[in-house]
Amino acid sequence: MNLNWMAWTKPTAAFFIIIFCLLVAMTIWEIKSPGGAPRVGILRFETTRGDRLFVSLLGSAFIHIFWLAFFSASLWWGFAIACVYAICVFLWV
Repeated sequence: MNLNWMAWTKPTAAFFIIIFCLLVAMTIWEIKSPGGAPRVGILRFETTRGDRLFVSLLGSAFIHIFWLAFFSASLWWGFAIACVYAICVFLWV
């Protein structure tokens, strides 16, 4: 398979590997503890573990886009903010 047209850099590969590992980890977590006890958080609607993962990934994408658009500092700072955001989503949403 010829993928020369894609920008396969180490960070791009790491991104997809991390997403894949998150999905595998969530699958294992669901198998070990089915249901995940849906709960109502600060947004006042019921969410499951999968919902919180989706919200954290979507929010992290927007954080990275915002960081690239408005800041010239290293993207690692945006990554750190996205990690804190994801932890907050899993704790309180």
